[in-house]
Amino acid sequence: MIKRGMKPGVWLILAALILMLAGCGSDSGSAAESADSGAAAETSNRGAAQQVELTISAAASMTDALQEIQQAYEAEHANVKLNFNFGASGALQQQIEQGAPADLFLSAAVKNMKALEDKQLIDSSHEKDLLANELVAVVNAKEPAQVSGMEDLKGTGLKKIAIGIPESVPAGNYAKEALTNAKLWDTLQPKLVQAKDVRQVLQYVETGNADAGFVYKTDALTSDQVKVAFTVDPSAYTPIVYPVGVVKATKHSQEAVDLYEYLQTDSALDIFKKYGFSVPQQG
Repeated sequence: MIKRGMKPGVWLILAALILMLAGCGSDSGSAAESADSGAAAETSNRGAAQQVELTISAAASMTDALQEIQQAYEAEHANVKLNFNFGASGALQQQIEQGAPADLFLSAAVKNMKALEDKQLIDSSHEKDLLANELVAVVNAKEPAQVSGMEDLKGTGLKKIAIGIPESVPAGNYAKEALTNAKLWDTLQPKLVQAKDVRQVLQYVETGNADAGFVYKTDALTSDQVKVAFTVDPSAYTPIVYPVGVVKATKHSQEAVDLYEYLQTDSALDIFKKYGFSVPQQG
């Protein structure tokens, strides 16, 4: 409060000082608020920048196991989202060769991985045989064809036998090998129905569009609509090995390597084993 008798000039000076102090306080508050806001924005941007999406091109026979692994991995790595491109290994190989985006490749055959490695499209320092599988013949569970071995496939009761396209579907190529070694490939040609991948073979048998089909053991275990008629003699075809490799063109090399290494952990391998895969013998 201004005392009585104070000179007008002094009063004016005091008023000016009060106004100046008020202004400084306001400016200081605004500056602090601005700084806080800028820091928050920077933190938000940094958090957004850490969000990474990885694209994994994987053999169709790995669908169920990888979807379960996805849940476990994303729960442990909140900044990473996994996107899967499932299909026949040969088709996936061609997509990568043509520049389709992919960070990791999981093939159902060594030859598809090697083809990419030879073209220097796979990081050879991060490529490894990850899993093994078996070839089986399946029939419809409700109306099973009478099949217990390769020779039974010649029977008149079997009209259609489904296999993957041998040129692009590893399971189809393994089946062709086994049938050729059994001297049945040419004989069964009129009965063979070719599918785009191993999951389509399974679907043909489930729906009755084929009386029998050649799939991996892991595929047979995923469906209660089919049953295993017989396991194909492993000596009749090339060992089924699933390699995994980091694609050189990845834009997220560290995250891709992290996932590559995670797939080799006991946690991931236990999930693969649950779906029928095994770990290949290291030579």
